[in-house]
Amino acid sequence: MKLINKVLVLTAISLSLSTFSLSANADCGKARLADFDWSSANIHTAIVAFILEHGYGCEVEVTKGSTTPIMAAHYDGQLDIVTELWYDNIIANYDPVEEAGVIRNLGINTPDSQQAFYVDRTTADKYNLKTVLDMLDPEVAALFTDPENPSMGRMTSCISGWTCYTVNYVKQRVYGLDNYYTNFDPGSGGALDAAIAGAFAKKQPIFTYYWAPTGLMGKVDLVRLKEPPFNDACWGAMSVVVEDIKANGKDAYSPTCATEYRDMSLDKSVLTAWEATHPEETAFLEAYSIPTATVNKLLAFYEDESDGDMELTAVEYLKNSSEWKSWVSAAAAAGVEGAL
Repeated sequence: MKLINKVLVLTAISLSLSTFSLSANADCGKARLADFDWSSANIHTAIVAFILEHGYGCEVEVTKGSTTPIMAAHYDGQLDIVTELWYDNIIANYDPVEEAGVIRNLGINTPDSQQAFYVDRTTADKYNLKTVLDMLDPEVAALFTDPENPSMGRMTSCISGWTCYTVNYVKQRVYGLDNYYTNFDPGSGGALDAAIAGAFAKKQPIFTYYWAPTGLMGKVDLVRLKEPPFNDACWGAMSVVVEDIKANGKDAYSPTCATEYRDMSLDKSVLTAWEATHPEETAFLEAYSIPTATVNKLLAFYEDESDGDMELTAVEYLKNSSEWKSWVSAAAAAGVEGAL
C-alpha cells in the first residue's frame, strides 16, 4: 500500500488528518474508510482495506482522525465505512442518522470491550480503593497530584476529540470527583498509553480512564473502580448532557445521573448509498468479526513487532488465520491470497 499524506478539513471542524489511497485495478470503484486515532481501529481498518483492495478491486481511501469529525463526515456522506464503531458512546448522534436511512449498523466487529476508571493495583491495594467514591478523599487525591495544577489530583482521561472525554467530565461532576481531580487530556492515544506505561515503569500511582481491547492491558496491572451499574435510562439522560456540552461547551452542563460504561460489543457502519451499489462488499463487511482474544494478540503484534505498520499487521492476520475466508467469496479469497 502506497501512503500519500494529505490534510483534510471535515465539516466545520478543522483537523489535520492523514489520508492514504490504495490503487486498485478492478471496477469496485472507491471505498472511503474511516479510521481513528487508536490502535484497535487501525487494525480493523487495515484488514478491511487489504481485503477490499485485493479481494474486490476497490480503490481504498482511508481518512484518520478523532471521533467527532470522523463520525460527522460519515453522517454527512463523506466516508463510506466505519470498521470500529463505539456505538454506546455516540448513540444520541448515531441513531437519528440511521433512522433517516443515511447509514446502517452492520453488527459486531469485536464481541466485547470495556471502558472504565482504573487505579494501579499497588495503590489500590495499599489504600483499599475499590470504587469511584473511594477516590473522594483529599489524601487519596494527593497521591495523584497533577503537576500542572498541584492543588488537585490528576485523572488521566480520554482525548478531547473523543466522546469519552466529555463522558468522563460529566461523570466527574456527578460523582464529585471534579472537586479533587482534573480531567486531564493526554493529547493522543499514544500519549495516554505512555502515561500509563510510564507510571508503572517509575512505580508511581496513576488514576486513569482506559479501555480494552488494547495491547497495553496485557502488560500492566490496573484495578477497575466500581461505579453504579449500567442503566440504559441513566446512560441516555447522561448522553443528552454530553452532546449538549460537545456542541455548546462546558457551561452547558446540567445536573444528571451517571452510570458505568457498558461492557459492549464494537460494531461496524456503512453508508446506505454505498451499500446499495456494493452488495457483495457490504456482505463481506457484515460477516467481518474477529474474536476479542485475537484482537488483543494483533494489538501486541501491531505495537511491539510491526512498529505501528498497519499493512504488516493485516498481512500477519490474513496469513495466519483462515476465518476471514468465510466472510468473502471464493474469487475474493483468491485475490487476497495472491496478494499475500
